[in-house]
Amino acid sequence: MGGIAAVLFFTEGSPVSAVTRRVYDLIASPTLPAIPLLTAAGYVLAESAAAERLVRFFRAIFGWMPGGIAVMVAAVCALFTTFTGGSGVTIIALGGLVYPILRKDGYSESFSLGLVTAAGSLGLLFPPSLPVVLYSVVASSREQVVPLDQLYIAGLLPGLLLVVVTAIWGIIVGRHVERNRQPFSWREAAIATWQAKWELGLPFVIIGLFASGFLTMLETAAAALAYAVIVECFITRDLHIIKTLPDVLLKAAGLMGAVLILLSIAMGLTNYLVDAQLPDQMLEWVQAHIHSQAMFLLALNVFLLVVGSVVEIYAAIVILAPLIVPMGTAFEVNPIHLGVIFLANLELGFLFPPVGLNLFLSSSRFGKPLTQLYRHVVPFLIILAIGVLLVTYIPSMSLGLLRLLGRL
Repeated sequence: MGGIAAVLFFTEGSPVSAVTRRVYDLIASPTLPAIPLLTAAGYVLAESAAAERLVRFFRAIFGWMPGGIAVMVAAVCALFTTFTGGSGVTIIALGGLVYPILRKDGYSESFSLGLVTAAGSLGLLFPPSLPVVLYSVVASSREQVVPLDQLYIAGLLPGLLLVVVTAIWGIIVGRHVERNRQPFSWREAAIATWQAKWELGLPFVIIGLFASGFLTMLETAAAALAYAVIVECFITRDLHIIKTLPDVLLKAAGLMGAVLILLSIAMGLTNYLVDAQLPDQMLEWVQAHIHSQAMFLLALNVFLLVVGSVVEIYAAIVILAPLIVPMGTAFEVNPIHLGVIFLANLELGFLFPPVGLNLFLSSSRFGKPLTQLYRHVVPFLIILAIGVLLVTYIPSMSLGLLRLLGRL
């Protein structure tokens, strides 16, 4: 991407320093440092025993239901993805834990692999998800601001819908699985809740601090990391502040270093596309061939699904958001609703063959051929696609809560 941007600027007779200037613009963003801070918080949770405590909690709550174990997997994976931002950490951290549980409870290999692969991208719309932060930064301009708090509120119901449709499919399949379901126990639920109370409290701490208006997103991200470190190092003592925590932070730094380089270079390419008036040209072409909002949204869904399967999510947001936002405005799509559609489709792209990120990660984690995983994820791809279409064509799902709270 950097080479393409430099060549394009050079052929236009523009200084290639325009690429590095955009790198500085990205670094100077007041919201950007929230991304590595939240990623580090997610890694701290992933490397601790938080996963085991959360699995026990959700199993105590849902284990008595038909398909309750599948519901548990969808819920715990969604919660983990919320903090790791769709970076694939969920499949790596939880895959080896929840997959054997599913198989032991009688679920087929096909369903178990498909569920773990699909659930690894759930939760992308919930706070404090990193792609939502990045979309707010990239999609906002002098003419139009896409507030982060409104994006988070708008994504709650659509994100919950995608988790629920996955859980419903798990319940349908679970009804036909022969196994002994554990009866609901208030004692076990209370013990599991008490053990997982610190991890369960983290989302509420983050939402409360940010929604209160007392802290910015950056300050909230710093508080989230501090909370995670204090809990896992000094309260549960899963990590040692000197022996293990530095290695965990080093892993997070390695990932975010790669992502930030990718983002900054993508911003250089985006800068050329904007300077070359490509958004205007694309808008003219789209308006000449598409004449209704419904058809535009359908075409957008297909386009983002394909792109989301071949382009890393952070780069896709940086490159495509400045191109898509003007089109949404032209077709009178609310910018907040457009952001939810954008992110929901990229979430679905994680599962889309041939090169969706979750497919590669599951193939590596479980030692299965990619072609085999394609078959396993098809049912989940279909039901999640239905959920994304509902989100797309029912704007009140995104905007209703904002209107109810008087934020729109």
